[in-house]
Amino acid sequence: MADLRGGDLSRLRQLNSLTAIKALRGAGPLTLSALAERTGLSRPSMKEVADELVELGWVEEVRPSPGTMGRPARRYRFRADSGHLVGVDIGAHNVRAALSDLDGEILAETRQPVLPGAPLDERLAALERAISGCLALSRTTVDDLWTISVGTSGVIDVEGRVIYSAAVPAWRDLDLAGRVREMFPCEVLIENDSRLAALAESRRGTAKGVRDMVFLHVGRRMGAAAVIGGTVHRGFGAASGEIVMLPESRWFDAPEHLNGCAVVPEGTPPEDAAGYTLAAARNGDPVALEAVGRYVDDLAVGTAAMVLILDPEVVVLGGGFSRSADVLLPPLRERLERRCMRMPEVRASTLGDECVVVGAIDYAVEHLDRQLFAPDAGPLPLTR
Repeated sequence: MADLRGGDLSRLRQLNSLTAIKALRGAGPLTLSALAERTGLSRPSMKEVADELVELGWVEEVRPSPGTMGRPARRYRFRADSGHLVGVDIGAHNVRAALSDLDGEILAETRQPVLPGAPLDERLAALERAISGCLALSRTTVDDLWTISVGTSGVIDVEGRVIYSAAVPAWRDLDLAGRVREMFPCEVLIENDSRLAALAESRRGTAKGVRDMVFLHVGRRMGAAAVIGGTVHRGFGAASGEIVMLPESRWFDAPEHLNGCAVVPEGTPPEDAAGYTLAAARNGDPVALEAVGRYVDDLAVGTAAMVLILDPEVVVLGGGFSRSADVLLPPLRERLERRCMRMPEVRASTLGDECVVVGAIDYAVEHLDRQLFAPDAGPLPLTR
């Protein structure tokens, strides 16, 4: 409950404005009467709040529909289009980017291929092309960007520096936030890609509404993240979920069971090898099924450790391999049942390869909410 000592009317107006914005963001255009009912304010007070928000640029009055008879009631909407956010997923083989409005509705997406061993400047150039492509597709400019949120593998410090990355060694000790700001002069957020993927699944994916979850980020490399009490867990040193660093888990080399399977034809591109094995397993090939079994054996070790520590409601299989959840989930469930005191529900991702870039957008939206729309935030600024 806010402390309004001494009749702090300016603080009260701020809280009323935030309440109105929250109501509009959750429901779309509303009349003054509907806004007053949702916020608990009187209609005259709501009119004052609405007028102030219109003047600040956060809210606008919606024009009546053509052909509307009589004098229609005024309706208002939150101006989610007053600024834009970009989410980026820097992977070993691709850089994905998505542009959204301030509510996180995605308006444009692009993808730039990049080789796993590409030099640092080449990978950063792919990032710049991906973001610029989103701006071009959405017909927006750099001046419209409020925040760029980037997901990448490794341990990231609070300043956006990559401390360590096994998947992209060139990232080590890189001030990634600073390099992105050199390209695009706006706020830049950097976070571990597995944690962003977990955030996406908990906000708009298969684990929406789940408060305790383990996320398995499985593909050509392995990662994991945890959601505890509805919040993605970073850990004291932002190294939570790095099961791959434990040799006994065998996660680092686990994908090689699929990549190096004998059923993969010679000359198959490395990025397609695992998919070929999984497809063969789906068709009942015994060699492919054996390779899948070895892969799941390794996957289950780290997963069981996280389940036994966290006791999650749900385990989500996400990342590129989640497209083959029909092949991977049954043996994973069977191995977890043998190891776990209480078996969680195991689900497949509904976001697939898009989980990181979607999570990056959600991360930017939540950052915006904390900065501008939280009860303890400062006065609402004029929109840009």
